[in-house]
Amino acid sequence: MHSNLHRMTSTLAHRGPDDSGLWIDREAGIALGHRRLAILDLSPEGHQPMASASGRYTLIFNGEIYNHQELRKRLAREGYTHWRGTSDTETLLAAFSCWGIRRTLQACIGMFAMAVWDGHTRRLTLARDRMGEKPLYYGWVGRHFLFGSELKALRAHHEWNAGINRDAIASQLRLSYIPAPHTIYQGIFKLEPGHLLHVTPQATPGCTFQTESYWSLPAYIGNTHDSITFKNLPEQTAALETLLSRAVRQQMLSDVPLGAFLSGGIDSSLVVALMQEQSNRPVKTFTIGYEEESFNEAGYAREVARHLGTEHTEFIASPVDAMDIIPRLPTLFDEPFSDMSQIPTLLVAQLAKTRVTVSLSGDGADELFGGYNRYFYAQQIWRRLQHLPGFLRSGLAGTLGRLDARQWDRLLNPLSSALPEQLRFNEPGEKLRKASETLNARSPEDIYRRLISHWKQPEEVVLGLQHSPDPIPTNIPAGLTFPERMMYMDATGYLPGDILVKVDRTAMGVSLETRAPFLDHRVVEFAWQLPLPLKIHNGQGKWILRQILDHYVPRNLIERPKKGFGVPLDNWLRTSLRDWAESLLAPARLRQEGFFDPAPIEEKWRQHLAGTHNWQYLLWDVLMFQAWHEQQSPVIRAMAA
Repeated sequence: MHSNLHRMTSTLAHRGPDDSGLWIDREAGIALGHRRLAILDLSPEGHQPMASASGRYTLIFNGEIYNHQELRKRLAREGYTHWRGTSDTETLLAAFSCWGIRRTLQACIGMFAMAVWDGHTRRLTLARDRMGEKPLYYGWVGRHFLFGSELKALRAHHEWNAGINRDAIASQLRLSYIPAPHTIYQGIFKLEPGHLLHVTPQATPGCTFQTESYWSLPAYIGNTHDSITFKNLPEQTAALETLLSRAVRQQMLSDVPLGAFLSGGIDSSLVVALMQEQSNRPVKTFTIGYEEESFNEAGYAREVARHLGTEHTEFIASPVDAMDIIPRLPTLFDEPFSDMSQIPTLLVAQLAKTRVTVSLSGDGADELFGGYNRYFYAQQIWRRLQHLPGFLRSGLAGTLGRLDARQWDRLLNPLSSALPEQLRFNEPGEKLRKASETLNARSPEDIYRRLISHWKQPEEVVLGLQHSPDPIPTNIPAGLTFPERMMYMDATGYLPGDILVKVDRTAMGVSLETRAPFLDHRVVEFAWQLPLPLKIHNGQGKWILRQILDHYVPRNLIERPKKGFGVPLDNWLRTSLRDWAESLLAPARLRQEGFFDPAPIEEKWRQHLAGTHNWQYLLWDVLMFQAWHEQQSPVIRAMAA
C-alpha cells in the first residue's frame, strides 16, 4: 500500500513541489497521499494529510478557501478554540467537526478538490468546487477504489488496466475536450462540479456510485429566473462592482508572491484594475505576444498596464518557443485535449511563474456575461432560418461553401475597415464558415451543436462507434432565451471541460496556482439574476462589465475586434510541424492502431496542405489524440507484457 501511494503522489510533484505526506490506516483499508503547493501558512502546521483536533476527520485538499478567516470567526463564536496554525485546511477540519461536511461546503467560498475520511463512520467523501476549477478523478482499478487530481496518479497504481473509451474519443473530436463525468478511460470518471461522492464500508469493487450535488447551477437558475425584481442600471452596476471587488480582494489572500494574467481585454483588465485599486503596490501582470502580428495582442495589454500602473512583464514568443511546448502536452493533460490555446496558456503560465506563485485571471466572464459572438449572431441566424424553406437553406449553404475560410478572408478583410468596431471580426471567413454550417439546423440547440462541433459526425471517423454522444444537456432550465441557453450550456460544459482544464493543467504543470474571481459563486448567482440586455446590448457582449471597466480604463484602450487566444497553427502544420503531423496521421499507422478511419483524415490533411481549406481544428483534434496515444504506448505495452 505504501509503495503504491508513494508512486501515485510522486506523479503529482508539479502540483505540490513544497511538501509531501502519506497517511495510512491499514485496518480500515484507507490510504491518503498529498503533494503541497504552499500558499497559506507556509509552516509545518499546514502539512497534509491533516487530522482534525478530535482525530475523527483526516483531510487532503487541493485549492483555496477564500473566506476561511470569516469561517474561523464564526467557529470561534460557536466556541471552537483548538487552533494550531493559520491554514485553510485546518479551518475546513474544524468546520467539519462543528457543522458536518455538506454544510461546511455550502459555507465555503473557494476552489477545491478534497477527500475527507471520517474515522467514526468509516466513510470517505470526495468533493469538488461549484464551478469545477479544481479537478478530481476516481474509479475502480481491480479491487481498489482510486482517486486523484490527475489521471497520471491513477495510472501509477500497479494494477492499472483501464481500456480506452471510444465514446470519449468522439466527444474530443467534436468538442476538443472530454466532458464530465467521462474520461478517456473506461470505468474512470471525473467528479462533476458542485458534487459529492461517498464511499461507504458497503461499497464493493466495481460498484457504481450515485453522486449528489451540494450546489446546482440549474437548480439555482430554475428557482430564481423570472422571480427577481430588477433595480435600475446604476444600482445593478454598483452591486456587481462591489461583488467583484470583494471576490478579487479575497482571492488576493496569499503568503507568497501574487500577480495576474493580462491580455488587455475586458475580463483580465477589469480583474487587474480591481486588484490595483485595492493594492498599495504595483500589481505584477503578465502577457505574451507573437512575432506574427495578426495574432499579437501584447501591445494592448502593455497600454492597459501602463494606464493602471502595474509592474508589467511581457514575452514575445517565436514559433520555436511555441512548438517546443507541443511534446509536453500529452503529459500535461493526461487525456486527449485539443484546444489550441493550450499553447499560449502554457507560455504565459511559464512567464508568470518566474515572478509569482499565484496568478489571477479573467476566466468565466464570457460564459456569465455574454462574451462570445455566438450568443448574439446565432439567435439572429435562427430568426431568419426558421422562416426559410429547406431548399433555400441548402442552396445558400452550398453557395457559401464554395469558398473556404481563407478565400473569404481575402475578400472580406479589405471591407472590414468600413464597418463599425462592434461588427468587425478577426478571421471573418472562419465566422462565415461556421454560419454556413448552421443553415440546415432544425432547432436553436442544433445551431449551438453545429457551432461548437469540429467534427460534425465523429461516428464517421471513430471506428467501432455507432452514435457519438450528444453535447446538448438534458437539464437546461425552463424559461431561458436562446442566448441564455447557450450561456448555460457553456457554463456547465465548455467552461469546466475546456477552459478550466486548460488553465489548471498548464499552470499547475509549472507549479503556479490560478484563481478566477468571476467564478466566485456569489458573482455567478448574481450574473444569472441579471436581465439579458445588461449582458448583451446592441450586439455587444459583457455590456455591464464594460460600464464598470469605464471607471478604471479609457474605452479606447479596450474596444477592438475580439481575437481570442490563438496561434497560427494552420501555417505551422504546413511548414514546421508537417513532418511530425504526417508521422502521426500516416494512413498505415491509423489502420494498425484501429481507432480512426484513415480516409476522411487523409482527405482533410491533403486539402489543408494544398491550402484549399483550413482544417487546423479538426486535424489538431486527431493529432492530440495520436500524440497522447503514442505517449501511452509504453504503458500499454508494459501492461500487455
